[in-house]
Amino acid sequence: MQHQNLIVFDIETVPDTEAVGNLTGFEDRDVAARRAELERYHLAITDGRNAFPRQPFHRVVAISFLRAEIERSGAGETYYLQELRSGGTEKSDEKELVAGFFQFVERHKPRLVSFNGRTFDLPVLKYRAMKHGIAARFLYASGDKWNSYTSRYASDWHCDLLEVLSDFGASARIRLDEVCAVMGFPGKFGIEGSRVADLFDGGRIKEIRDYCETDVLNTYLVYLRHQLHTGTLGLDGYNRAVADLVELIKAEGDERPHLVGFLEAWGRASDNTFVL
Repeated sequence: MQHQNLIVFDIETVPDTEAVGNLTGFEDRDVAARRAELERYHLAITDGRNAFPRQPFHRVVAISFLRAEIERSGAGETYYLQELRSGGTEKSDEKELVAGFFQFVERHKPRLVSFNGRTFDLPVLKYRAMKHGIAARFLYASGDKWNSYTSRYASDWHCDLLEVLSDFGASARIRLDEVCAVMGFPGKFGIEGSRVADLFDGGRIKEIRDYCETDVLNTYLVYLRHQLHTGTLGLDGYNRAVADLVELIKAEGDERPHLVGFLEAWGRASDNTFVL
């Protein structure tokens, strides 16, 4: 199967405190107390090494994505940016966000692109879909044994950059902001992922969605550079894709100031040289 689109995606989550009572028998209904109990549980099962909740215990509060059309010429590809946005609205609940994501992916049948998406984002989305009774048959029925969304090494179906750049664990798995620092991309700025729960508690959903979109932009830029490195994307195609991204930010900047902030940070990181 030759995908006609690629979708770069990222999610933001907060701990699922509703599951704590069933998990440990903890009866206190206070959200902060339940988050602390969830951390205590994960520290206990990891011998004190990791308090970060496992994938099922994450509640999805934002899903952002970038969609680009894929044009092929022989073994090469060119990407044409179509949209960058977050799913649903600021008022959407988790079920609406997760259902919308799987419906969107089913409609476009794209190549998925992520950073740590195979280990975190997609497993979280699968668990939360099961929680809400959301079907995604296409995710498992598409392709074959070796080429499908569920095949670890099928990067034409799901390119998890964390895995691909580390040669699937042969070298160190690096952070997105680390590779962005080397490439001259903005990386994380303004908000850290550790602040998402506090922002959610304060009803600042728009800031979470904006932050998620900047992570998607960083991931797309790293993907473009990777595709240039592998020879799948030529230099002209790379520069065109980057120029398209800059133009989108400039066109929508008045209504989406977080994109302007991203462009300004990118300019500082790369000395205002966006293309190669």
